[in-house]
Amino acid sequence: MAHHVLHMPVTEEQVRKLRVNDTVTLEDTLFGIRDATLIHMFDRKRPTRFDLKGHAVIHTAPNVKKVDKSAEFPAGYAPICIGTTTSDRMERFTRDLMTQYGVRIIIGKGGMREGSQKAFADIGGVYLAIIGGTAALETTWIEQIEDVDLDDLNPESLWRFRIRDFGPLLVAMDSHGSSLYDAVRDDAQAKRAQVLASLGVKAA
Repeated sequence: MAHHVLHMPVTEEQVRKLRVNDTVTLEDTLFGIRDATLIHMFDRKRPTRFDLKGHAVIHTAPNVKKVDKSAEFPAGYAPICIGTTTSDRMERFTRDLMTQYGVRIIIGKGGMREGSQKAFADIGGVYLAIIGGTAALETTWIEQIEDVDLDDLNPESLWRFRIRDFGPLLVAMDSHGSSLYDAVRDDAQAKRAQVLASLGVKAA
């Protein structure tokens, strides 16, 4: 296990150095994205003006406050609470995010499935996990909402955050075929079989 500090954007080579159970702290830039954002980008063919190549996206629909634009609030939004949502709903968009937009890192809760795991391996990407209930802490890692696109979808707009010391986050799925979620599932199934055997029950 190792800790990595990554200044965004990153290269494929940097991402392929990350392994499950490593930790990562991100610096500089992070993009916020969610279900409606992805549906409009891919199903409705609405491109973004943002350059996502080599960047990280976080599954979020932040709680923000509309304010006058200024040097402090260049996008006209102040962050109130920027948390993370469950990733599984956005499974089908992983490969397209990576191939069409060059995204390398996805951050979310609960993990993703086999399609995402294969995309990470084929293209060079990782999934970084955040546990539930840490939105207040995450918000302290965001220095500013720098810009916003597709804002008619608010709060599921495409957000560009300036970040500092965003982490540590856990590498839960890497580009080498490893998944923390698979390991946890396999361990749970093995323990279940042991418990059933101790009770004299044959596992189904």
